[in-house]
Amino acid sequence: MEDFRYRQIEQNLMQQIASGTLGPGARLPSLRHVSLRSRVAVSTVLQAYAELERKGVIESRPRSGFFVRRDTRQLPPPPRNPRPVLRPHTVNRSQLISAVLETVGDRELVPLGINCPSEDLLPYRELAKVAGRLSREDPKRQVGYLPVEGSLELRRQLSLRAAQAGLAVRPEEIIITCGALEALHVAVRSLVRPGDNVLIQAPSYFCFQQLLENQGVRSIEIPSHPGHGVDPADVERALERFDIRSCILTPNFNNPDGSLTSDVAKREIVELLARREIPLIEDDVAGDLHFGQTRPSVFKMYDSQGLVVLCSSFSKTLCPGYRIGWIMPGRFYREAYEVKATTNVCSATLTQEAVGVYLREGRYDRHLRGLRRALQEQTQSMQLHVSRTFPEGTRVGRPEGGGVLWVELPTGVDSVELMYRAREAGISIAPGTIFSTQDRFSGHVRLNSGNPWTSELAAGIERLGGLVAEMVGG
Repeated sequence: MEDFRYRQIEQNLMQQIASGTLGPGARLPSLRHVSLRSRVAVSTVLQAYAELERKGVIESRPRSGFFVRRDTRQLPPPPRNPRPVLRPHTVNRSQLISAVLETVGDRELVPLGINCPSEDLLPYRELAKVAGRLSREDPKRQVGYLPVEGSLELRRQLSLRAAQAGLAVRPEEIIITCGALEALHVAVRSLVRPGDNVLIQAPSYFCFQQLLENQGVRSIEIPSHPGHGVDPADVERALERFDIRSCILTPNFNNPDGSLTSDVAKREIVELLARREIPLIEDDVAGDLHFGQTRPSVFKMYDSQGLVVLCSSFSKTLCPGYRIGWIMPGRFYREAYEVKATTNVCSATLTQEAVGVYLREGRYDRHLRGLRRALQEQTQSMQLHVSRTFPEGTRVGRPEGGGVLWVELPTGVDSVELMYRAREAGISIAPGTIFSTQDRFSGHVRLNSGNPWTSELAAGIERLGGLVAEMVGG
């Protein structure tokens, strides 16, 4: 309980510092004052202050108290993303994307490039115990095939979780996939053909673009606004100009800009597409990682015609290595089933069964609460450290969830060149260029905030800021 209280105090102070309420050099309230106001022991407040000092956010001064470090400045958020040229594009970013993906699992690099939570934040011991128990109790079952649609227990649990969020989806309407990317692959192959136009937001996850390129599909980009996600007016404008056959959108904490589309906009977009009977592929891998009190809704909640195909996974929340994803294909179930069956027959048995049992035993929500708290703290720590160590002209996103930070670099700094310089310095990053089919984000980078705050991580960000400063000066 005391651990929870000190973290609450730490979080409240971080929010005040991040918002500018407590500016650089500001004196923090005294330990006794916070103790009385929060009704906790002075030692609990001191623990919160010590943690903020460890993270380099505040400093103590003998006989004076605690102060926000003077080198902490509030960076402005990125402005509205530049509006893309509204025309079809065939994507070709494969070489650059491959360079980013080469860093997956490379433990020699400071891990800022790949969007993935640290294993230290995941319940690996609990999952291992469940998997071990299943292997001992029924080893023969664990080496055999499951049905194409996947583990019934897992699909039941996903159905129950959907119901808790207000979404009515039966277990028999869900297909388990090998991660969210396979779910998206199944969706795209089910809905579009070579030469079709598909609407996507920009910036968006680079694997969407690579997937469309591999399918011979043309993408039409509409802007993703850092402050409010996708604008229905932009969707309508594209629908009026082009023969759009499908859409791929990420309404909740879009990767990479962290944007969140409002519930009102989600409903309007679904209605716009439904009037034209255009299917919408929804990526919701980060929806459970909200920093606020309530989970944001999904497009599928406003779907009355079965046109929304929801794709998600546990890769950002529970077990990326287990490769557990799913697709809720709506009226396109038969097409999705056939694609899945002819791709890899079915997903792995043991990992599906283990996650199904883990969910049934009620452990996931408790884990999520801790994970969300950690991600919020880490994101805020990274925001503040970027503000101290990157040069003037830098802008940084303020996401309300997810595990990435979108940073706009000073004018003239090329993110691809920075990526290669950073790699030489032992740091992985993702350049903004790969998140669009157009050359509109060459001055942005995406940083992963999924790792616990350490001195090594802080030093890596400081080195990265130094490289940016060299490029500005050079």
